[in-house]
Amino acid sequence: MKGNERQAISVPGFEPTLNSQQAAALLQIHPKTLQKMARQGRVPAHQIGDLWRFRASELDEWLRDEVSSNRHSCRN
Repeated sequence: MKGNERQAISVPGFEPTLNSQQAAALLQIHPKTLQKMARQGRVPAHQIGDLWRFRASELDEWLRDEVSSNRHSCRN
């Protein structure tokens, strides 16, 4: 292993977390926007020290709930 490379460890039943860059890429928003939303409690996140970590499954569920709660019928 070189300098700062990390070896992935696979543990059954454990979902690896995403960093701000990875999670923001999934949501197609800027990482700083995602971090601000995490600080405000608007998005599911886990703070470990100074770092924010995210689970893809929690973001997916949050996004589905967010979209369905903001959905409304368009009337003309």
